[in-house]
Amino acid sequence: MIDFGFDKLMLIGGVALVVLGPERLPRVARTVGHLLGKAQRYVSDVKAEVNRSIELEELQKMKTQFQTAVNDVENTVRQEVDSAHQAIHSTWSDLSVEGGSSEAAMAASAPPPAYSHPGKNWRLKRGATPLWYKQRQGVRRHTQSGAARVARFRPPRRAS
Repeated sequence: MIDFGFDKLMLIGGVALVVLGPERLPRVARTVGHLLGKAQRYVSDVKAEVNRSIELEELQKMKTQFQTAVNDVENTVRQEVDSAHQAIHSTWSDLSVEGGSSEAAMAASAPPPAYSHPGKNWRLKRGATPLWYKQRQGVRRHTQSGAARVARFRPPRRAS
């Protein structure tokens, strides 16, 4: 790059002052400064765009590396699960062959039943709570309508 020192800039300014004259020099200097600013902004925009494209390429490379790593792990896990499933299935079938009777073999060859929720009833749990505990905790034991609840807490009538 061209190296301009202070002495060279002073020489260029003196020549410009002589050639252009003192009337037009400020306007020309302002125009040159404006053009240099535009050039610097353009160069910085180009640099930023190049940096963005480089970062995008790096991110895409990282994405592909991450994706291949994920696929490798997924394949490894899938192979391990399949091998474990095969081992369990072969053990299960060996146990069914050793069972002897055809009914036992049929029962042993069938896969184990799927898990089902025991279906416990929360009302039974509440029913097993002692009465004294319910009273202390303020749990209602009987259903009461709104009118009955109001009548319960209404002051008694006076006989006239």
